[in-house]
Amino acid sequence: MRLSTVKIAGRTSWGVVSGEVFLDVGAVLTGRYADLKAAITAGLEGVAEVEASATAIPLSEVEWLPVIPNPDKILCVGLNYEMHRQETGRAVVENPTIFARYANSQTGHLKPIVLPKVSHELDYEGELAVIIGKPGRYISREEAMSHVAGYACYNDGSIRDFQRHTHQFTPGKNFPDTGAFGPWMMTPDEIGPMGDLRLQTRLNGQVVQEATFSQMIFDIARQIEYCSTFTRLEAGDVIVSGTPGGVGAKRNPPLWMKPGDVVEVEIDKLGLLRNPITAEQA
Repeated sequence: MRLSTVKIAGRTSWGVVSGEVFLDVGAVLTGRYADLKAAITAGLEGVAEVEASATAIPLSEVEWLPVIPNPDKILCVGLNYEMHRQETGRAVVENPTIFARYANSQTGHLKPIVLPKVSHELDYEGELAVIIGKPGRYISREEAMSHVAGYACYNDGSIRDFQRHTHQFTPGKNFPDTGAFGPWMMTPDEIGPMGDLRLQTRLNGQVVQEATFSQMIFDIARQIEYCSTFTRLEAGDVIVSGTPGGVGAKRNPPLWMKPGDVVEVEIDKLGLLRNPITAEQA
């Protein structure tokens, strides 16, 4: 099942993407679930049963929003591919490097990623987003994957000069409209095993990042185990699982995204996330 959050003629809804149409399940279940996060919290109960009665809307008529616009938290994993660790010169660590992104820094598929007026160092980071379905604390590796509701493409757009202002990543990771999330999430039963799936980031059609998920230093189960030790994971929470090597900041010369560029993050079987780059308007 592919699930997304969209706007239809100015109205926010959520539902199922089937082929080239959006099935407006949110309108059918409006009395039960306020949004996709609420439906995930309830285990998506009743969603499959109402698909047939939901209005089908061509995808060309929807405005894509972040898959989960209102997560309780977004936890991002840094330096989680060996090539990226090496290009940054960071030391080998025993535990995942975690930082936070705020919900209002996100944007949807086909919407602009915004280069802020205070910087020209806008970088791409293609990643896999993991959406939590079942809450928990101190989740074991063995139980971790049963807490996953689905997966999505993510571009953890980074303002590198602000990221370098401090040892903490937070300032450079939370400018408005820099974290692209979508177009949809896919449930684990549909996507199947993740390890050999390929992630690819393209800037203006040129491949700039490529890896398989088996190359992660800390796999998804370990990320869930670790994050759930220091915080209670809630349904609808998002773990952004790390970017491969090839980021623009570590190229010579650096490769920054600029207005007029188009960046794409594609994951085998899962989908394609595309965003144009625009300049912030004063």
